Amino acid sequence: MASPEEPTMSFWSHLDELRKRLVAMSIAIGIGFVICFANSEKILGLLLLPLNATLSLSREFPYLVFTQNATAYTLHFTALTEPFMAHLKIGFISGIILTIPFLLRQVWIFISPGLLPRERRYAGQFVFFATVFFAIGVIFCFVVLLPVAIPFLVTYKTDHLTPIIKIGDYIDFTLKFMLATGAVFELPLIMILLGRMGIINTGGLTKFRKYAFLIAFIIGGMLTPTPDAFNMTIMSIPIYLLYELGILGVRVLGKRKPDPDPTSLTEI
Repeated sequence: MASPEEPTMSFWSHLDELRKRLVAMSIAIGIGFVICFANSEKILGLLLLPLNATLSLSREFPYLVFTQNATAYTLHFTALTEPFMAHLKIGFISGIILTIPFLLRQVWIFISPGLLPRERRYAGQFVFFATVFFAIGVIFCFVVLLPVAIPFLVTYKTDHLTPIIKIGDYIDFTLKFMLATGAVFELPLIMILLGRMGIINTGGLTKFRKYAFLIAFIIGGMLTPTPDAFNMTIMSIPIYLLYELGILGVRVLGKRKPDPDPTSLTEI
């Protein structure tokens, strides 16, 4: 919260500040959209890797390689406007992912008036670590979740079926899944921020641990597109580990209780 000597913002000032942040974020997403839309064919080629290639380990950098499958699937469209709309989706969602550092910066600027002056110094660290965690989540989805989920869905009991994968459905599935996973990986940072603001503490988080484990599996089941327990576990365990990482972060960086005033203590 703001210190008593600092002027507080009125309700309308908060709304005006929110408007400014939303306008800045919209402009940034627009720029990201133009860049990604211009390279949408290359992005689509990357998104097709989990569908037509198998991820394997390598002894050479980058240690993870996609090997082309013998059977290659092609994407189809059933409406004249579907390819154009699919590339618009690629540009829009990829633009959001690309501009995440700037968007997080705008979020910090909006919430910073409610923090103490010494807490506002963490702006750079907040944007940096939030970007890192988001990027890890997106990479985790692309490298671990999609290569497991997509082949399972395409080959699950399809001996008498021929898969016709529409480009719009595939783009929605992959990009939104990556965006959601990146957002989930922000959990530790959100917990640390709430801890700095004094809203949560390690005691309450520790008591909530058993419920967090259950909630992690519920969220994992909602985010995982496959119904089997294996893929749900792949998503749920990292979510719970993120919760534990958040507890550790709150313990180290959370709000400290003020030391008692020595003048208020009486001798016994």
